[in-house]
Parts: sequence; structure tokens; C-alpha cells
Amino acid sequence: MSLLAVDPWRFQQHVEVWLLVAFLTVSYVYMVRVIGPRAVGPGGTVVTRGQKTAFVAGILILWLASDWPIHDISEEYLYSVHMFQHMALTYFMPPLVVLATPEWFVRILIGDKGLYRFVKFMAHPVRAAFVFNVAVMVSHVPGVVNASVSNGPLHYAVHVLLVTTAIVMWLPVCGPFPEFHISPMGKMIYLFMNSVVATVPAGWLTFAEGVVYKHYNIPWRVWGISVTDDQQIAGAIMKLGGAVFLWTIIGVLFVQKFAKTFRAENESAYVREPLTTADVEKAFAETAPAREPDRD
Repeated sequence: MSLLAVDPWRFQQHVEVWLLVAFLTVSYVYMVRVIGPRAVGPGGTVVTRGQKTAFVAGILILWLASDWPIHDISEEYLYSVHMFQHMALTYFMPPLVVLATPEWFVRILIGDKGLYRFVKFMAHPVRAAFVFNVAVMVSHVPGVVNASVSNGPLHYAVHVLLVTTAIVMWLPVCGPFPEFHISPMGKMIYLFMNSVVATVPAGWLTFAEGVVYKHYNIPWRVWGISVTDDQQIAGAIMKLGGAVFLWTIIGVLFVQKFAKTFRAENESAYVREPLTTADVEKAFAETAPAREPDRD
């Protein structure tokens, strides 16, 4: 093998990624500029500033995780970078995609019949979490990893499966359908359970003896990281990266719930109606006149 072939930093074009990013961007702009005004009517809100920000952030994560150099290092040299790529595509990007999608658009897209019922069925928190975590665990089976990194169609199929199941996983938390959402406490428990399940393959990978993924057992070591250290770093990324991300969201949900409850319980103590002249006159009228003391 030539030195050029084993240069981990050589630039590689990924036209399919550029086309996908361009297609999604143009489609979102078309949705906002053309479809949205007709769907919501005059004066209606097509998308909010927050939804636009979420879309930009999500598309940037998709592009950076799927293009050079992260994609090439992850597929050819380091499984730890491969794990970071999967974390970006399954944990960081999907909630942004869900938040960026307006309710009116998905209602037009899937209607209210069979497809809607199927999405509602899959968005049940038990089923959504089960399907997502099964997909994550299957994607880390050595045979699947070793085959997918050298097989283009299988590689993209695995990524599509992970992203799709991740999007479904987030529907009960922040999806565009309010009727699919679970309670705030339910969301916290749901996200916590998802963070716990991911520790199973992460722990196995961290403490596995020997080389788990033969594809990455190559003599050219990026940054001097050994194949064993690479596996352990990948396990740490999977365990800590997903857990910290989900626990941060749990913390935000807890603070929001606490603040809302505290405000509701104490609002009456701080909010007072303005005192008017009529109130003063009414109070005087209802008060019995003071009696003068008897004088002997």
C-alpha cells in the first residue's frame, strides 16, 4: 500500500454529502418561503427564530460529522472517531431536527390517517426507546461494524437506521405533535433510562479483552493511539457523551418544572390588584363606625 493511501489527513471529496446538505437546506427554505405562508394563512407564524436556529445547528452537525476529515478518520483509522460520529448523528442532531420542524408541516406531510397512526404507535415512549436502543446496540456488533465500514450501501443504511430511530425516540420529548408528548416527569425518567441502556455496550467495549473490531487493527495509528486505547476511548465517548448530554437536558427540564411550579404556587403572594378609590369607599362603608366611650 502506498504512503498516499495511508495518509489519514488526505482530502477526500464526498459529493453525496454535499448534495444531501444542499437538498435539505433548499427544501427547508422552500418549505418556509413557499409552502408555509399558504399553510398557516395570513398573519400566521411559519417558523420561529428558534426553529431556524435549530435547523442551522442540525445541518451543520450533519455536514461536519459526515464529511472530511471526521468521516474518513472514523471509517479508516479510529473507532473512537467513528463513535463520536455516531454520537453526533444519533444524540446531538436528531433533537435539533425535531425542534426545527413546524407542526403544520408534519401534519400536511403525514396526514391524519394510516401514516399518522403508525407514527403515533411508534412514538409511544416504550416502543420508541426500545427500537432506538436496539438499533444502537446492533450498530456496535463487531460483524456489523467491520462490514459497514467497507461497504458503502450498508454503511449509509446503518446511518439512516440510527438517525430515523433517534428522531422517533425524541418525538415523546420535543416532537412537533403535542399529543405525543409525555409529562415533564415522564420525560426526565424516559431520558434517564435511555442514558442507562447505552452504558451496556459502552461498558462491554471499554473492558473488552483484545481487539473487538478487526477493521481498525491496522499498523498506521493516528496520533499514536493504540487499537486497545482506541476501543476504550470509544467506550468512554459512548458512555459519557450520551449520558452527559441527556442528563443536561434532564437538568433543564427539572429546572423548568421547578420554576413553573414555584411561580404557580407563589404567584398569588406577589401579584396584587391595584387599589382603587371605589375599593377604599367600599371598605369604609363596610366598617362599623367607632363608638365613643361613655362619659359619666
